[in-house]
Amino acid sequence: MFSAVFEPDAVKKIEMTLVLEDKRSGDAGARAPVLSIVVPTFNERDNVRELVRRLDRCLDGFAWEVMFVDDDSPDGTLDVLHELSRTDPRVRSLQRIGRRGLASAVVEGILATSSPVVAVMDCDLQHDEALLPDMLEELRGGECELVVASRYMAAGGVGDWAKSRLFFSRVATTLADMILRSQLTDPMSGFFMIRRDAFDRAVRQLSNQGYKILLDILLSAQPRLRVREIPYTFRQRLRGESKLDSIAVLDYLALLIDKVIGHIVPLRFMMFACVGGVGLIVHMTALATLNRGIGISFVVADSCAAVIAMTFNFFLNNLLTYRDMRLRGFWPILRGLLSFSAVCAIGAAANVGIAVVLFQRDHAWWLAGAAGIFVSAIWNYTATSIFTWRNVTKAPRPIPDDQGVYAGFPTVISAASPSAEVTRT
Repeated sequence: MFSAVFEPDAVKKIEMTLVLEDKRSGDAGARAPVLSIVVPTFNERDNVRELVRRLDRCLDGFAWEVMFVDDDSPDGTLDVLHELSRTDPRVRSLQRIGRRGLASAVVEGILATSSPVVAVMDCDLQHDEALLPDMLEELRGGECELVVASRYMAAGGVGDWAKSRLFFSRVATTLADMILRSQLTDPMSGFFMIRRDAFDRAVRQLSNQGYKILLDILLSAQPRLRVREIPYTFRQRLRGESKLDSIAVLDYLALLIDKVIGHIVPLRFMMFACVGGVGLIVHMTALATLNRGIGISFVVADSCAAVIAMTFNFFLNNLLTYRDMRLRGFWPILRGLLSFSAVCAIGAAANVGIAVVLFQRDHAWWLAGAAGIFVSAIWNYTATSIFTWRNVTKAPRPIPDDQGVYAGFPTVISAASPSAEVTRT
């Protein structure tokens, strides 16, 4: 007969191993979600729990999960998400550090799921979650690949929007219609549901620009998606603050420009050139003020004007052109300003040198000047992208491996149990 005596600590280890194995077996037998709801968040701590409660209520009987994509909220949103995910395996979260933007958050959230159907909605409780079952049934019917919740259908509404916001929304919708050329009533909607295979057709062509990911998908997918709309009324925000601001408007215009001519000239270069044009006006204004107005000598006035213009261009580019990789903090901004100025000084020298050489070879003065400006702009844009905004280069397009898993995206940690499951997406 064989017998053995185990120490108490060894018995505890064996018991813990058996419990973990049993939990893993149970998890493997759970139903895979047929629907993933992707919810981008930033400072939505007060809304997260309520949204999960509402999803649980309206999706009773469905196999679903919710993927919160948080842009490193400072208000404690992540703490709430981690607490929820420890008790509810349907709640998952992805934390992004150093990146901002709704469109890119939605894309990364979708790529981090494996459900055949994905819904996108906000965390501010303004989208009607009760429509999700109806939207899913529309997709299951097979007649469409994308279902859009529309505020502008006859039975829909925008709630108590101010007249100014309604006006700008209508203008934005009209601009989208001009490019999209479709019969959709609300291509600007942030509440929609799409089949995953349809999204995969568009993902490599997405601009990831701004806040209107639906419009980006519609303009990028080839062949065009089969779309159906259902009406809903936009609710009033109860907690938190709206993310709609002047930068969001700029992002939207940038998206439209990128979709129209972005395949010819990079959008970021166009914005960099526009900032340079504004900087030229600043330079001339400063020169006139210092030389003609105050009476400072031309050499000194022009040197001061150049410094003022370069400083202006740096901060405006940091605010707009490179807003997704914006430098923050005193030392990063100071280093960025110094490197930007050094690069632009070299560009200015190249501008003058090229223009002088061409002019001396009997080329027209305007052609010589334009050639110098063009070469200087290319140098400044390329060099500042490398030395000033070092991380601005876009990440490579996600390429799936043989198992259909997308490489190069962050690790998603779903703390559904005390031992968190780590999934590469």
